[in-house]
Amino acid sequence: MPELLLEIKSVVDRDTRPGRFLLTGSANILTSKRVRDALTGRIETLNLWPLAQSEMRRGQINLVDALFAATPPHLSGCTVGRDAFTSIVAAGGYPEALMRTSHRRARWFESYIDSTLELDLRDISDAIKIEEMPRLLGLIAAQAANLLSYRNMATRLNLSPETVKAYVGLLEQLFLVIRLKAWRPGLGAREASTPKIYLADAGLLAALLGADEARIALDDQLTGRILENFVAMEVLKHLGWSTNRARLYHYQRDREDVDLVLERADGRIVAIEVKARATIGSRDYRWLVKLRERYGPRFTAGIVVHPREQTIPLGERLWAVPIAALWS
Repeated sequence: MPELLLEIKSVVDRDTRPGRFLLTGSANILTSKRVRDALTGRIETLNLWPLAQSEMRRGQINLVDALFAATPPHLSGCTVGRDAFTSIVAAGGYPEALMRTSHRRARWFESYIDSTLELDLRDISDAIKIEEMPRLLGLIAAQAANLLSYRNMATRLNLSPETVKAYVGLLEQLFLVIRLKAWRPGLGAREASTPKIYLADAGLLAALLGADEARIALDDQLTGRILENFVAMEVLKHLGWSTNRARLYHYQRDREDVDLVLERADGRIVAIEVKARATIGSRDYRWLVKLRERYGPRFTAGIVVHPREQTIPLGERLWAVPIAALWS
């Protein structure tokens, strides 16, 4: 009932005490064309993502705050190798999915996707081919943690790139996918850059790819992609309660490629690489070194997140940290 928002606006304008209304929904209804007033200036929006690992495990450290303080968690005795993350990323963070065994979890994800695409999409858009959306979501899952190519997906779906771009935007309004802009020194360049695409939950991604824990552990084509998706979303969740006002990007320049870059309001940056291997060499963090050299004091910290036993320094303002740093 989008007309309800006009009534709320009237009440709020007569009595401006904050906190009297809590509006929740599985889609960003404020972007719907059916909404005649988006309560501009009268509301604060909080994105409630699936549960973070630090919430489930009672973690005490906000990783974003720790990195901007150049003090990443110093851990030891962590699980080494793919056993450190396969069951975690396969389960994801949706509370209902977490309460199920792997088989029943897969059934839940199927039902969740079907109901979201069939019901919630109709609430935010009329001009849409519903039958194309499951295929589009499957193609996005296949491209997860990679640069987003509307043209390639348009060819596969026999749609125009403009239509695919609009449909991806609708999936973003449903909180199913995230488009991550590229970080550039010039602000205007970021708007024109190619985004990366992620699923909002690693468990959802695994379900869309038909991958269980065993396949995530063994299939190298899937492992790195799902792990990067998982880390990106965990960092995004930490941003939600961080004391640092920062934004999350990916970074690509010529052949340089850094998975995640956080930029604070004062221009300071933090960079994160994600590796599924337990052992790493200098090539695995060479682009972090390049960023540090290029941006000097603006570069606060760089880390390689991977399944190792303990935190180790890699050089000035550079560390390798276990995956458990996300929930320590």
